[in-house]
Amino acid sequence: MTDNTSYEQHASPEVIPGLTDELIWAIRAALDVGATTEAAALASTLHVADQADLLEQLGKEQRAALVLEIRSELDPQLLTHLDGVVRGEVLEQLSPEEIGAAIAELETDDAIDLLEDLEKPKRKALIKALPVPDRVAIEQGLTYPEDSAGRLMQRQLVVAPAFWTVGQTIDYLRADGDLPDEFYDIYIVDPKFRPVGSIPLSRILRSKRKVHLNELVMKELHTVPVDMDQEDVSFRFSQYDLISMPVVDSDGRLLGVITIDDVVEVIEEEAEEDILRLGGVSETDIFASPIKTSVRRFPWLLINLATAVLASIVIAQFEGAISQVVALAVLMPIVASMGGNAGTQTLTVVVRALAVREVTAANAFRVLLKETLAGSINGLLFMAAGLAVAFLWYGDPLLGLLFGIAMVTTLVAGVLAGVCIPLLLDKLGFDPAVSSGVFLTTVTDVVGFFSFLGLAAYYLL
Repeated sequence: MTDNTSYEQHASPEVIPGLTDELIWAIRAALDVGATTEAAALASTLHVADQADLLEQLGKEQRAALVLEIRSELDPQLLTHLDGVVRGEVLEQLSPEEIGAAIAELETDDAIDLLEDLEKPKRKALIKALPVPDRVAIEQGLTYPEDSAGRLMQRQLVVAPAFWTVGQTIDYLRADGDLPDEFYDIYIVDPKFRPVGSIPLSRILRSKRKVHLNELVMKELHTVPVDMDQEDVSFRFSQYDLISMPVVDSDGRLLGVITIDDVVEVIEEEAEEDILRLGGVSETDIFASPIKTSVRRFPWLLINLATAVLASIVIAQFEGAISQVVALAVLMPIVASMGGNAGTQTLTVVVRALAVREVTAANAFRVLLKETLAGSINGLLFMAAGLAVAFLWYGDPLLGLLFGIAMVTTLVAGVLAGVCIPLLLDKLGFDPAVSSGVFLTTVTDVVGFFSFLGLAAYYLL
């Protein structure tokens, strides 16, 4: 428990820009002594994204106390920045009326993301209480596949027919009170509501009022199907340097728009997902309970155990050789480790290249050849180093030669596996970031142990 003196010392700065350690300690100290009003006042100086980070860093009881204090003035955008586990705890403190009011103020894509965290009965009740236009948009959005363009898009957008003049368009923008809070392009549609082009808002503002929209130079139009995966959507934004992109249905009719701010979140989410999967973790669980964390990580640990047993079976076949030449037990982990590291380097590069479309069927063989040559060069260099180490360590030139041969064999095998495994998984429709690492480790361990111990058993015994 922190006393009032320490709280006053921490809380002395009136305004602290951004979320700093000092501010976190000040708010914690205030909450520890029950000064929730002061804690809320300090938190109110922060941006909603920083407020979300603050709530995540507080303990469960401190978080609950702060939310209780700020719930009447809680910014709905705060909920969109919270980790899923923490957001669930915060939503449990809010009444259905408060959650419904927050959903009504959010953009459709954020509202759908928020509703997905709720249990079905509560979700249905909240949707039913929404105004008809919002309810229709959200119900339609929930019918689209998860992580698709349909879930990502905003329904509010600005459209105009090609025969309008710049003056008509500007007058419409000024008069319509139901426009998006922020928009970058005005989409030109035909009578069937299919987009035929887009004009940046800045170009319209720089043009004379009497000019017709179809006389202006339109941007090259890139549309995205409503069911396209969000990872493919983010690739198009990056590939064509887009700020916004219209979403269309199967008939080409305009449904909504995806903007760059939502795509940045997707890019971060996909990158985080790939990093976690390379480590055998399906999702971040820093705020989850120990039991949930254990359950999520157990399957990959079990798979890893199975592959480790396979490598051990290979070692068991050469028990006699190891018992007679103790040096084999000392040197064989080096062989497998070097192959594993070389394979991991290649695997990381290839998985990333697949994600950004740098490796395709057209250049896969060239990448394989290049990585094999690089692995062979490194293998020969380390073969010489390994030969020298084994000879100096044990004074046996034949052992050193076999150690060096096993080294180059395992490095090349690791590089080949680092290329082929993710390419094969991608070809079969699996995410190469999910299980490539487990298969790679198995290959390098088995090849490393078998090549070194097999050569040693044949030539030394």
